[in-house]
Amino acid sequence: MNARVQSYISQHCILLADFAVDALVAEVNLTPKPALVDQRGSGAHDDLTLELMERSAHSLHPMFVAMAQAAVQHRTCSQALREAIGEIGRLGEATMLQTTHGVNTHRGAIWALGLMVTASALRSLDAKPVQAIELCQLAGKIAQLEDRFIPQQALSHGQQVQKTLGISGAKAQAQQGFPAIVSFGLPELYKSRQTQGNETTARIDALLAMMTTLDDTCVLYRAGEAGLARMQQGAQKVLALGGYSTVAGQREFDFLEQDLLRLRASPGGVADVLAATLFIDRVEQLYFKNKLDV
Repeated sequence: MNARVQSYISQHCILLADFAVDALVAEVNLTPKPALVDQRGSGAHDDLTLELMERSAHSLHPMFVAMAQAAVQHRTCSQALREAIGEIGRLGEATMLQTTHGVNTHRGAIWALGLMVTASALRSLDAKPVQAIELCQLAGKIAQLEDRFIPQQALSHGQQVQKTLGISGAKAQAQQGFPAIVSFGLPELYKSRQTQGNETTARIDALLAMMTTLDDTCVLYRAGEAGLARMQQGAQKVLALGGYSTVAGQREFDFLEQDLLRLRASPGGVADVLAATLFIDRVEQLYFKNKLDV
């Protein structure tokens, strides 16, 4: 491999990491979001701020670069690649926690976006542009491989909810190829963008579309199944009224947010998937118009 190709590969990995961090920053700055951190404040959180979330996002840049580099090195979806990015992700999480002084800002996003960055780096080695559904399917195949080196540790809040209620969480969502993104988030983003011509509204509607279907373990942990039902049904009603761009939709959005704030129920799982959605949209539009030929 000559120096020119090596330089191009390095730039390619950095670009994907840039896209991932940009997606995290765009997600947290999207305003308004119901009961989530945004430019108005901390939503239902006592330990998170916009500034903290942005610092956390930027701290993950080296991790995303390393994941992309691992994909280019392994060149195929394999057990070895899965375990390589697993170790990189654990190191990235440690960096995140050091940056935030122990606050979990982006653990779910490390999982979702880490898979997307890895899949994007793999697919960029192919000879043709990639579609979003193909990217999600490849990320799902990577997620289906078990990491034999995951350390034994206490269950996270999401895992506790999954065990108690028997529902699927972020791991299953990934292993299934991110159906919330493919069937709800991206279609709503594209439709709203085309009909409304407003990027902020399109992203809010994409968030709401995924809120209608995702079993968000953050909401379940804080507010139980009743809180999840309120989130899903409220989001559906906003969209049924024409989405956030309409006066009626905004009124229903406010009702939904008031209820989620009262329940202290923050849809953090949906926020992670929205960041992955924005990453895919960026990659599909801007990056895979060109291929990496090595």
